[in-house]
Amino acid sequence: MSAIAGTTPAGTALPHTALALREALRDGSLSVTEVVAHHLSALEAGSELGAFVSVSADAALREAAVADRRGLRARRSGAPPPPLHGMPTAHKDLVDVAGSVTTHGSAAVPHAPATADGPGVAVLRRAGAISLGKTQVPEFGLTGYSENLIADPARNPHDPARTAGGSSGGSAAAVAAGLLPLAPGSDGGGSIRIPALACGLIGLKPGLGALPTDLTHGTHDGFGTPRLTVSGPLARDTADAAVLFDAMRGIPGEPSLSAVRAADGLSRLRIGISTASPFEAAHPVPYSAEALAALARAARLLEDRRHRVEEAEFTSDPGYADAFTTAWTAGLSLLQFSAAEVERLTPLTRAFRERALSRSDTTHHRAAARLRAFAAEARTQWGRYDAVLTPGLAFAPPRIGAFTSRSPDDDYRLQCEWAPLTSIVNVSGLPAIAVPIGPEYWTGVQLIGRPGSETQLLQLATQLTTR
Repeated sequence: MSAIAGTTPAGTALPHTALALREALRDGSLSVTEVVAHHLSALEAGSELGAFVSVSADAALREAAVADRRGLRARRSGAPPPPLHGMPTAHKDLVDVAGSVTTHGSAAVPHAPATADGPGVAVLRRAGAISLGKTQVPEFGLTGYSENLIADPARNPHDPARTAGGSSGGSAAAVAAGLLPLAPGSDGGGSIRIPALACGLIGLKPGLGALPTDLTHGTHDGFGTPRLTVSGPLARDTADAAVLFDAMRGIPGEPSLSAVRAADGLSRLRIGISTASPFEAAHPVPYSAEALAALARAARLLEDRRHRVEEAEFTSDPGYADAFTTAWTAGLSLLQFSAAEVERLTPLTRAFRERALSRSDTTHHRAAARLRAFAAEARTQWGRYDAVLTPGLAFAPPRIGAFTSRSPDDDYRLQCEWAPLTSIVNVSGLPAIAVPIGPEYWTGVQLIGRPGSETQLLQLATQLTTR
């Protein structure tokens, strides 16, 4: 299933990019109502992908009618419309959208409608975006695939027998299939970049603090672990990703979009290339020939753009895998469930929660301290370069059920082998971007940047994807 442009119910052709769609919505050549109606029809037609847990059709059409009236007033007065005026999108079923049920992908928690928007949702609503529903996620966003016990799995539009990745898998599947023009995601260990790579999209993981809404709960969790999860855009090209990133930041002037448009002028960066994974001591990485070929191709393309690309030697503490796993699951010890609710958890969540409960707070604090040390060392090593180029996924997206048919430990090991270079970026707090390279739909690379270099990463991604 490829990205669809199609026509609106009125027969008007839809643009292929979110940026072009935005211009048509702004100048009134397309109404918000007909664009939203088109995408709602596409969601229904593409329901077999499992991208959506719930669809808010009536609410979306009501918002669209209000947006059309607002847009007409803006055109008559000459006032600028909001940056995402009338843009259809959707939110992961981990965040609250007023009036919609939040399931957290779990059968063990109450499924109640949210009374208010979450902070990131509120920013995009103010920017003019219209939510069409909630997208599929793994339970509590824990895994790199989007399968749970409450809804159909998120399938890859390029091969529906395979996973779309996770935890932003439903959002990525929807964007890749053309069911949405673009979508926000969140990333706590690769949850934007993994599904972006699996589905052939651009996926930007900003650095911690790039979006003010990501700092609602501070820069560290209660055990002292660096805050891992940030929000960022999923899109089919870098210009669309830049538009959404600027809107998510809530800043005027769209500097990221301007940077993408000036990407040809970027040159002479020092870029380190590496396949070294911090999981290697515990989980040797089985890179496929296709993954390594994509890395080599990206290096050549960057050299063609007059960047200096050189082999980099990075070292990792062999204790990273244990410390990360301990810290990553520590929060599960804080979740209170009845015995009946525990039985409704997925096997992986249940197993890792039991281990988290068996550890002392001292153990959790020690793991957090080790991660802070790993973060500092990663920032120092990567900071010798303007950017670091790594493989994306190590091999093709596994089939639906490949993870869940295994024991929790083997499930987790497969995740670490498939996406071996994403979690350390979250630990470091640095920005990174997933970039499709081809020729396979899932072959791509990751670029890691210095603090505050999100727009530069978008420029590099533009250079890699502009033919």
